[in-house]
Amino acid sequence: MNTNKSLDDYTVEIQECVKCGNCQAHCPVYNVTHREGGVARGKIALAASLLAGEIKLDKRLREDISLCLMCGSCVNKCPNKVPTHEIVGAIRREITESRGLSLIGRAVSTVIGHPKLLKTLAKSGAVLSPVLLAKVPSASGLRLRFHSPVMQKRTLPQVTFTNLFERYPEFIQGDPEKPVVGIFSGCSTTYLYPDTGAAMIEILKHFGYSIYFPQSQVCCGIPALSTGNGKLVEKLAATNISSFAKHSVDYILTCCASCNGGIGEHYRSMKGDTGNFTDKVMDIHVFLKKQGIFDLIEKMSIWENQTRVTYHDPCHLKTQGITKEPRELLNVLPNVDYVEMEGADLCCGLGGTFSVYNYDYSKQIGARKIDGLKECGASQIATACPGCIMQLQDSINHAELPITAIHILELLEEALKDRLT
Repeated sequence: MNTNKSLDDYTVEIQECVKCGNCQAHCPVYNVTHREGGVARGKIALAASLLAGEIKLDKRLREDISLCLMCGSCVNKCPNKVPTHEIVGAIRREITESRGLSLIGRAVSTVIGHPKLLKTLAKSGAVLSPVLLAKVPSASGLRLRFHSPVMQKRTLPQVTFTNLFERYPEFIQGDPEKPVVGIFSGCSTTYLYPDTGAAMIEILKHFGYSIYFPQSQVCCGIPALSTGNGKLVEKLAATNISSFAKHSVDYILTCCASCNGGIGEHYRSMKGDTGNFTDKVMDIHVFLKKQGIFDLIEKMSIWENQTRVTYHDPCHLKTQGITKEPRELLNVLPNVDYVEMEGADLCCGLGGTFSVYNYDYSKQIGARKIDGLKECGASQIATACPGCIMQLQDSINHAELPITAIHILELLEEALKDRLT
């Protein structure tokens, strides 16, 4: 059984924080709240005081711990690589164990913990959203404005009626000389952006890979991790590891940065042996690069009318050092005129359930992307995470810009459209 670490398990790491403040300038939350409890060194100080029994899980502490995207930006800049995002997760689990889940936490856990319910809600949303939610006129296409006490004027994508599981079988035979790849699609790709998942599968089919797409897979656990529901994270992890153990695969590919962080980074941090699963987890762009696909694409004829595209770094890839491969792919796509934007590595502000609890802060964090977007002159902003796509498009919609957020794989699929069968 793979279990989450407790706060006690991070005693050594907590002591390694030297309070240097390097994290401060890179914390998206601190940059909009300017609260010391919102920055990494403040949270580490709280964790140390908790371990020492100097403070309790009072209201102020709970507020400070809630003000974290768990994006890992602080870890990247920390000289001792103190895993603040993991420590925050451990504190949130203690809060949940002590005080129970919040109303939002219970709602999120109920949905992601019951795949049949998630599927039903997705289909209901596809049918009812155009009726219940207001359409937002925009050059970016149909967007729906969500009215809620916790997320006023949030814009969402139109939910599709047919999810990714309904589009493809569990196994697709390819060239037996090539690796067998497992597909971990994740909730957002499966239900909100199935076209992105379809693009990944069609691209892999085109290049001859056998594909295992287990229908028993469930949520990666990032939303449950964000709300502090450690038991659900453990349950989801066990289900996913079991699902991919049913067929021999060489790789487990993700096209969602958050899912990659969930089934890769977080599962690796759990107690127990996940190596046979997590060692196979790989971002799709890294996989395509390693397999030499970029070289094949670079040989394609450049389109006469290219689309100017820029790139946003998803936090869960950036913190793993996966920044070159997505850009290299954009640079060789024949249909893309790639341009780098200022602030490409700034967090979009989603942060799992952070944007549900703290939508005003989330909007402020997302708005920091807008100046760079305007200046680069792109008509599309590509990224490698469906969650970032939703958040970026919301920020773009509020800024009333004629820009579309899109997944890189959809641009690759477009480049290959005459070759895909």
